Amino acid sequence: MNILAVDSSGLVASAAILSDDVIRSEYIVCNKLTHSETLMPMIDEVIRSSGLKAGDMDAVAVAMGPGSFTGLRIGSATVKGLAEAIGKPVIEVPTVNALAQNMAGYDGNIVPLMDARRNETYTGIFTFSGDKLTVLREQCAVPLGDILEDVNERGKKTVFLGDGVRVFADRISSGCTVPFVFAPPGLRLQRASSVAVLAERYYEEGFFSDAAGHKPVYLRVSQAEREMMKERLRESKAAEGDRITGDNL
Repeated sequence: MNILAVDSSGLVASAAILSDDVIRSEYIVCNKLTHSETLMPMIDEVIRSSGLKAGDMDAVAVAMGPGSFTGLRIGSATVKGLAEAIGKPVIEVPTVNALAQNMAGYDGNIVPLMDARRNETYTGIFTFSGDKLTVLREQCAVPLGDILEDVNERGKKTVFLGDGVRVFADRISSGCTVPFVFAPPGLRLQRASSVAVLAERYYEEGFFSDAAGHKPVYLRVSQAEREMMKERLRESKAAEGDRITGDNL
């Protein structure tokens, strides 16, 4: 089976080819470049270097979110276009699950931390049962203290990874009461190869969709949408104030 996998959910842009249970090629860039400029050239390169063609793919996998709103939209649009062009399904992989997959073989709990701003993190809790990633807590958007409390209550050694490690390192060190480590740099951020590994499992279990049915998962509304809702609320309150004033005349 041949799977093209893409992850543009965060700082990293990554593409990989999984073929017959082997990662044939992978391309990772984390250098403040715009995903819209880098993603298609990366995809072209991983396909070329794998010795395959786009039409040889059995499916296209994507980190479906949560993550950067812009990055997710770019990845989603790219994958939808590719899948439609070659007539193959889309396999959606939760971003946090794919991050946890980086730590395959770790014998404790795995906690990805993505910086969600506003003192929150996109996170979850995972472990491995043999070679299978097991979800202990589904991906969610919560304050750091919430996930640390959960980690401490479980009482098991833990590895933290994701771009949130750099943001929250001091608070983790002071608030985590179980033995813990931070993942090494090579495993800390998103990798399309991990998306591909999970995608193969999901495909075998029947979890995939056609290109038209794919859409990203954000877990919460964007900053622009929040500002729009605030503006609508202000307008609503102003209109209500005008109505009350008029009634009192």
